[in-house]
Amino acid sequence: MEPIDEKVEDKVEKNHVIDSVNMLIFLFLLILTTVTIWAFKYRRIRFLHESGLAMIYGLIVGAIIRYASPGIARTHYSMTLPTDANFTRNSPPDSVWMSISDNQNYSELSKNTKYEYSFQGQLHPGTQDKELEAKATFDPEVFFQVLLPPIIFNAGYSLKRKHFFRNLGSIFLYAFLGTTVSCFTVGSLMFGFVQLMPYLAFSFNDCLFFGAIISATDPVTILAVFSDLQVDVDLYALVFGESVLNDAVAIVLAGAIETYSSTGSGSGFDSSAFFKSLGSFLASFTGSFAIGSSMGCLTALLTKYTKIKEYPLLETALFFLMSYSTFLIAEAAQLTGIVAVLFCGITQAHYTYNNLSVESRARTKQFFELLNFLSENFIFSYIGVSVFTFSNHHWETGFILLAIIAIVVGRALNVYPLSFILNLGRRQKIPYNFQHMMMFAGLRGAIAYALAIRNTSSVARQTMLSTTVIIVLFTVIVLGGCTTPMLSWLKIRVGVEDDNEMQSFSALRTQSPSVGPPPLSQEARMQEKHKLVRFWYNFDCRFLKPLLTNSKPLLTDTLPAFCLPLAKLLTTEEQACQNLEERDDDDSELIVADSYYTFRDQQTFPAATSADDVELILDEHSLSVGPQHSNSNTSEQNNPQSTPSRQMQQPTGGEEEVAGDLGLGDHVMRSRVRLAGPLGDNV
Repeated sequence: MEPIDEKVEDKVEKNHVIDSVNMLIFLFLLILTTVTIWAFKYRRIRFLHESGLAMIYGLIVGAIIRYASPGIARTHYSMTLPTDANFTRNSPPDSVWMSISDNQNYSELSKNTKYEYSFQGQLHPGTQDKELEAKATFDPEVFFQVLLPPIIFNAGYSLKRKHFFRNLGSIFLYAFLGTTVSCFTVGSLMFGFVQLMPYLAFSFNDCLFFGAIISATDPVTILAVFSDLQVDVDLYALVFGESVLNDAVAIVLAGAIETYSSTGSGSGFDSSAFFKSLGSFLASFTGSFAIGSSMGCLTALLTKYTKIKEYPLLETALFFLMSYSTFLIAEAAQLTGIVAVLFCGITQAHYTYNNLSVESRARTKQFFELLNFLSENFIFSYIGVSVFTFSNHHWETGFILLAIIAIVVGRALNVYPLSFILNLGRRQKIPYNFQHMMMFAGLRGAIAYALAIRNTSSVARQTMLSTTVIIVLFTVIVLGGCTTPMLSWLKIRVGVEDDNEMQSFSALRTQSPSVGPPPLSQEARMQEKHKLVRFWYNFDCRFLKPLLTNSKPLLTDTLPAFCLPLAKLLTTEEQACQNLEERDDDDSELIVADSYYTFRDQQTFPAATSADDVELILDEHSLSVGPQHSNSNTSEQNNPQSTPSRQMQQPTGGEEEVAGDLGLGDHVMRSRVRLAGPLGDNV
């Protein structure tokens, strides 16, 4: 018999090999998905998106691992702690120190050896006995700590900002009120349904928690098709903006429900627990927002007031480390890292991006796009694999079918009533085909799965996970694959030029959602724009941008006279020497639509003493208001088929226009390729 030390080394070596095979399997899935995506794009096949492909490949590999792999059975030893131990099944020990004696007595050293075994979770009847199947199941914290942060950060960093802010009121209503309505609708319906299935031990709090996690939408498939086909930018902004904020709201809402469950009396409505959970929701969201925004501003200050841009590699490394540390700071403070990293991404794009060198701008954009692509496809591949390899599943067909019905009802009560309310105060209303598309775009994905898999300690939580997996598979593969036919059936425009054919969803009033409004004068638009938006723009332009970036006007021109020494200290040499036309990040589109202004008098801002002064300066010196297109161009926009030659024109500004189709045979579209930063129109 071999000495015990050699057997331990063999066990360690075997685990190393199995870990390598496990990672190789997922890398192979990513390689296969990437090659298939290229083939689909090359052949312009759009009936199946990369996310659906990753899950299908994952299902196939998971079935092979479960049923066809030889596998190496794990060894087990069952033991029971003595009754006088200070542990219960609800509070097990973190680790077990086991003393094992060697009967062969090779030496005194190996006669009695202690080993430490760490806590991994509760065992269930379906726990896998094969080594490879067990290794294919990752710790749920891997999703939250490693995979989700780059996905959420990239969503904020690549935000189509001007279209997002033009629809900000609508996006906030859908994301905050709509997600809450969906959560309580799904939770209430599921609680009523489970009363018909008494064998399921679901409390009302469990149903509400399920409603919260399943209300997190992830229309990555639909948004990819939108981007490929150049769908109307405002529809894209509504769907994308809602999904970004919706994820954050769903995560915080799920935490608030768990807070209520842990502090409530358990019988009936507990008002004190309700207000505590409400306070937890507000504190978590506000604190996470403050941390994310502060870290973004701190990064902007570091990149502005140091010479680190002379070393692009260090600059990119600092940018990444500051962004990722935002997530960890929020989690360490027991807040929500997902919310923090989302607003950090938005702040980095708004301020820090302007301070970066040319190399770092390209690197950060491409780097986070790459991380986002790999993380999303890894998660979707893992979802497919885990259907067969994850042991803590509890499949209930009736619960799954009823959950799908509840989700459809919850999504409908989210989209249609809120769209009706919004259309009461909008000049150019949200058309019915947009509403139908938003209803269709309620896919579930990585966020819902990550929230569901984080805790599978009870049968109720295991049922939630299994139901979430089926819903993600169905929505991403089936609904995501039907996006292109749905666009055609709803007659939604594709191949839309962002600048010339944009539908401006301003908070104005009109009569009908089907009739387009005539162009407005500058005075009418300025009066109708919300005062809060104008106040924020003027404050940002006069104080925050000059402080955090090298843009003008200078702080010496905008701060009061007694602050002149401080203003000079905070003004860099690069900022003082920069001309106005060198500014990369103009925000005037937040006040006036980009189709209604052109820059004509490029000069620095004179001194101003109030927010209204800067607004007047913009009006008189920087903007020329009025429609920028002739009647012929307008007629071309209204009837693009009458001027086919426009499809062959080469736009200026580094753009390339390519003819294409929907993959359906008779719908022409145009795709533009623009070399722009993360704040550009085509991001």
